Amino acid sequence: MPIKTKVLLIAVIAATGGLLFGFDTGVISGALPFLKDYWKLSDSALEWLTTAVLIGAVLGAVTSGKLSDYLGRKKMIIINAVIFAVGAVGCGLAHTFAVLMAMRIIVGVAIGITSYVVPMYIAEISPASKRGTLVTLNQLMITIGLLASYVADYGFSDNTNPESWRWMFLVGVFPALILLIGMFFLPETSRWLISRNRLAEGKKILEGIEDPELVEFTYQELIKDNEAAANQGSDLKELFKPWLRPALIITVGIFFFQQFSGVNTIIYYSPIIFKMAGITGNSASIIPAIIIGVVNVLACVVSVIFLDRVGRRKLYMIGIIGMIPSLAIAGICFLFKEELGSSLIYLSVLSIVSFILFINISLSPLGWLLISEVFPVKVRGLGMSIGSLSHWGFNAIIAFTFLTLANGIGVGGTFLLYAGVCVVGLIWGYYYIPETKGKTLEEIENHWKAGKSPRSL
Repeated sequence: MPIKTKVLLIAVIAATGGLLFGFDTGVISGALPFLKDYWKLSDSALEWLTTAVLIGAVLGAVTSGKLSDYLGRKKMIIINAVIFAVGAVGCGLAHTFAVLMAMRIIVGVAIGITSYVVPMYIAEISPASKRGTLVTLNQLMITIGLLASYVADYGFSDNTNPESWRWMFLVGVFPALILLIGMFFLPETSRWLISRNRLAEGKKILEGIEDPELVEFTYQELIKDNEAAANQGSDLKELFKPWLRPALIITVGIFFFQQFSGVNTIIYYSPIIFKMAGITGNSASIIPAIIIGVVNVLACVVSVIFLDRVGRRKLYMIGIIGMIPSLAIAGICFLFKEELGSSLIYLSVLSIVSFILFINISLSPLGWLLISEVFPVKVRGLGMSIGSLSHWGFNAIIAFTFLTLANGIGVGGTFLLYAGVCVVGLIWGYYYIPETKGKTLEEIENHWKAGKSPRSL
């Protein structure tokens, strides 16, 4: 099998974890209106239920860094597939609100671990020349998972059946089984094997996936990196040394601006948002979410094509410059809700779709890609765990405050607040988003060690 085909197949199977990430993140969107009617839930209860999966994701992010470094990337993905399957069945069969909350937390643990271990696995298994495209394949699968969740929500929705939500959750068991079976046939990453002094195994894997002219160079660089790591102190002490400060700032910063743009309020609450815009009926409110899901996928396809051509930095700037007016227009539309009348539905959908388009060619894929690139192998698991923790922590804050903000300052004011955050993100990105296109992971590490700035990479 040609190297390119082999690596693509490995990445696609591993990225099924991304599909589960997207599905189990988005499925709550269409389920919420039915759950609200089924258990007569308040807005506060809906926020708690939505945030439950994010609490689990934070727990997964906190505990998984060391585990992935100890067990290996492959085993962690296999364990997660089992957790996803158990969580899907548990959610679908839940007969009390408390049990559903507990099951969503369990699913969240799997999402939190998967959110960094899958892009890390793909980054470490990919040749340098294709790393950006292949890691972004994971983001593409996340968007496909989101779209699949919206389609499943709509397909199983029945306004006459308040228990429509059960099959929305249960169907998630099928991609979990695909990931579980597929991972047994994939290799461990060469970088992890070499970091554990399993040199012969690591080189054999490297010969199967790396560009032939780079195999020996990459192997020797990994050997040197492994030897240097053995002489260093604890991973945590190394992670917080001054030379890695830019990597930490990039990791926390990009997820702050990604999440506080409000992207996941749309993912979680879109049917509720569109009901506020004037759509009636639980099933009908899911239709705009499907449109958003389709745009999600198409935008991510664009980013997969252009990340290794245009580069990370340019796409970040293009994306966030487009996000600002999109959010501002959405906010203004809701502020003038009475004046716009029925046209608010169409204008709100168009502005939100525009926002989704711009964020999905930029901040959404770049977050997971950059954190898989900016840390050396010795601390990559811990560094990506901090990135994942940042993502889910910020995500939880946004999910838990959206309905409260919408009831307090209005949906229009909330979207304008998110637009303001993106203005700050534009300035921050100018100084802190590096261009890692075409760079080996070892070259990026040497750049930090030389004390150079992110903008100069």
